[in-house]
Amino acid sequence: MSDETKPFGAWITQADYDLESAQINAEQSRHALACFLSHQVAAKSVKAFLYARGAEMVWGESLADLCEDAMAFDPSFDFIKTVAVLLDKHFNGSRNPDVIGNSVPAHVYDSTDSERAVEIAQDVLNTVKQKLEVS
Repeated sequence: MSDETKPFGAWITQADYDLESAQINAEQSRHALACFLSHQVAAKSVKAFLYARGAEMVWGESLADLCEDAMAFDPSFDFIKTVAVLLDKHFNGSRNPDVIGNSVPAHVYDSTDSERAVEIAQDVLNTVKQKLEVS
């Protein structure tokens, strides 16, 4: 059975595509979008882990909450949570002006933000892949 046909495989595959998109957007100075996509990479990665461990329904986008759920299966998600939650601010802040003081996210986010977000997303994805033994 290929990784993509496993119950969690589609989530990992989409996380891989989102990571590539985040990297491309960061390179093109679309830092707010790169940060949002980085959040999505991490969320989809943790969701994949939860589905792989037998969860039937996974709700929400908060990495803090998703990692809490994952800790029931693997206590090491406590450490992952400490880093992954840094991406939670990008779920709304990178898209909605009212979240960051009625500023335009595209004007507020910079390369430092996107580089760090992409790095965290890649770390979360790689950690989950390692735990699930997928390539």
